[in-house]
Amino acid sequence: MSLTRRDFARQSAITSAGVALAGTVGALATAPNALASTETENAVGEPTDRHGHHGVGYGPLLPDPKGLLALPAGFSYRVITHSGKTKLDSGETTPSNHDGTAAFEGPRGTTLLVNNHELKGPRANWKYPVPLTEGLVYDPAASGGCTVVEVRPGGQVAEWVGIAGTSTNCAGGSTPWGTWLTCEENSDRAGVNGMTKDHGYVFEVDPCDRRANRNPKPLKFFGRYDHEAVVIDPKRGHAYLTEDAATPNGLLYRWTPPQHFHYGHGTFRTLSDTAGTLQAPKCFDSAGQFVDDLSRATKIGTVYGVDWVDVPDRDAQTVAVRKQFGEGEITRARKLEGMWWGDGGTYIVSSYARAESPVQHDGQVWFYDPKRRTLTLKVLLGVNPDPSADGAFDGPDNITVSPYGGLVIAEDGEGVQHLFGATDSGRTYPIARNELNAGTEEAPEYSEFTGVTFSPDGRTLYANIQTPGIMLAITGPWKRQKRG
Repeated sequence: MSLTRRDFARQSAITSAGVALAGTVGALATAPNALASTETENAVGEPTDRHGHHGVGYGPLLPDPKGLLALPAGFSYRVITHSGKTKLDSGETTPSNHDGTAAFEGPRGTTLLVNNHELKGPRANWKYPVPLTEGLVYDPAASGGCTVVEVRPGGQVAEWVGIAGTSTNCAGGSTPWGTWLTCEENSDRAGVNGMTKDHGYVFEVDPCDRRANRNPKPLKFFGRYDHEAVVIDPKRGHAYLTEDAATPNGLLYRWTPPQHFHYGHGTFRTLSDTAGTLQAPKCFDSAGQFVDDLSRATKIGTVYGVDWVDVPDRDAQTVAVRKQFGEGEITRARKLEGMWWGDGGTYIVSSYARAESPVQHDGQVWFYDPKRRTLTLKVLLGVNPDPSADGAFDGPDNITVSPYGGLVIAEDGEGVQHLFGATDSGRTYPIARNELNAGTEEAPEYSEFTGVTFSPDGRTLYANIQTPGIMLAITGPWKRQKRG
């Protein structure tokens, strides 16, 4: 049943204040001038206590003598995989360009991590592509894919290929039944850039059963476009997917499974290419006015009602999916990136908006509530005036819901790159800083963080530095963050 504009306007008039604060994360803000103050503020407007530390978080980041990862006092890290240095169990080198990652509980106390490798185009373009492991290859011309990393209780690490021959594996998402959905952020057709098969699909990878990954099958019912991330609603069965695209801006999608479909290991493979229904959102504000782009929201707590519009041709045979809609038919957003399910809905990142969007910003995080059929703006980053400043965050990308409350976000912005947290009440704090300079001393370059995810027991935060491709395990005195 559609949520009509009149229904939403009436609901908003009654409950607007409550809706704005709904959900565990509450109204989050990370713009330098939007942070609530406590006793004093530091040079970038962050609240500090009398010792100069944040009122939330874990204190200031301490420089790393090894020049890799700055962390708060009491925290430490360990390199799990390193492209060009660590080896797969088949003898090849760990592939490069680590991206989206999720951690799963494995047998005998192990943790299994599925790690995307965002490698685009022909294999000759990359020094360390994903090896073409027999039986696990979709397109032998493509360089991307996933590896599965096993971390044993004693600290030993093993790594093997989960899928190969895919392109630009960016983010993705875990399923309630313990598999990983890897997303191709590239929609090249066969014959383009040397590819032998069409790309732009989602594939399922089982970290626990290598045999289940043989003969990879694209899940075409999710559509063919520049996929970024995906989540599954464990209660209703919907899948939500993001698209990272511009000119025109990309879309959020919802896939509804066919009637009587039962999720589980291997069941996606049984579906036809046109199974279920793929839809895009049409948003409207509390006055019932259509919203053309999510960048229109300029205030934390903004709530939009959402209706869903069918996609005409999900495989984009002649026209890209996002171009199949006319003006006024759907709501767009720039740089739709990471997603994570939590608090009864999904968190959705829009990394930034520039001239191609109605309003410019340096990051938004939205929360979609499937019960209310609403999108609520939880995080809004104003355009960062100084990306080199250590406390001014911009360009959110991969995201996870923290077992200690709030969110942990991987930064893919300009200048300094961080992992940062946001508490339930809206304060932000740094967790880590990338100190690996890929440029020069005069013109430093710091690669983005990706793949932020907690271990199943919540004790270890895993994250990647995309270039050259390093997976890190961060441990320390984690604690539940204050709401105030």
